Amino acid sequence: MKKIKLYSILLLIYSLSIVNMVFGESLIKKSYANMPALEFNELPYKYPVKYFTTSDNIKIAYIEKGTGPVIIMIHGLGSYLRFWDYQVDYFASKGYRVIALDLPGYGKSDKPSTYSYTTEAFGDTVVELIRGLNISDPIIFGHSMGGQTALSIAIRYPNLPKALVLVAPAGFEYFSLREKEWFKKSFTNASIFRFTTEENVWRAIRYDNFSRWRDELEWLVEYRVRLAKNKDFDKYGYANIKSIWGLADNDFVRMNLNKIIVPTLIIYGDEDKLIPNPFLHGGHTRDIMIYGEKNIKNAKRIELQGCGHTVQMDCPEEFNTEVYRYLTTR
Repeated sequence: MKKIKLYSILLLIYSLSIVNMVFGESLIKKSYANMPALEFNELPYKYPVKYFTTSDNIKIAYIEKGTGPVIIMIHGLGSYLRFWDYQVDYFASKGYRVIALDLPGYGKSDKPSTYSYTTEAFGDTVVELIRGLNISDPIIFGHSMGGQTALSIAIRYPNLPKALVLVAPAGFEYFSLREKEWFKKSFTNASIFRFTTEENVWRAIRYDNFSRWRDELEWLVEYRVRLAKNKDFDKYGYANIKSIWGLADNDFVRMNLNKIIVPTLIIYGDEDKLIPNPFLHGGHTRDIMIYGEKNIKNAKRIELQGCGHTVQMDCPEEFNTEVYRYLTTR
């Protein structure tokens, strides 16, 4: 355990030194530190927000646009439904009813301390929303942690989705027992999210998640910096930490991929810096995604060149084109 922790610290120091050499001493391109706090319920969304209350009395925020076959969009760790901004309009214009939701603990949804924040729990919440809205045969999009959630749904509710679109998904990567323990020991205090420096926010969003950063995306940094000042941020931090534990300590999805019976697209960027885990494994994202492709019976894999982990925002035109082609020609 000590070796893993030391190795991870050394990797972190090395990676940060490389980033600083490339981008200069400061990664901050524009400071939002002096702007007022932003409450989660004040987050600007592009579409009217609706709410669905689950059987365990958790209020789930979602938006929808369009009519036709339903697409459900599930965001990843640390994000919320606006990470699908470039897809909602596009797929609605192509004749789909698009629904994007905030998972419990994220965005404008409730953040209860009693929720487990595992991908199975997330999956059950999404399924309850789908059934509560009387939706049949949804196509489920899932990014990163949302991809692992979509996989869990398809394994446990095999006849519910019509197809899966897994966007740089978690769930394929193997973690040893020691590595799982490292995650639990390293992510234990929600306050680490409150005291994250603005420079680290810029690094995590711009450099870890994107390869083709554009100034129009700076709202991602602004809102994250301002949200850290609000009274409910500890609840969000707790949800993140519990989610990280759940992602790492979950062999269920990886070991049951052969139970997925629906057509599945795996789409990701070749410059993904987060999969595989850069501190524990290293290597190329392609190898992880090939594992998923080989173990899901009806899977197709697409690698987008020059695109990072948040590929749907980093390379929206290529992403939308490839996904739409898959949905209409499979």
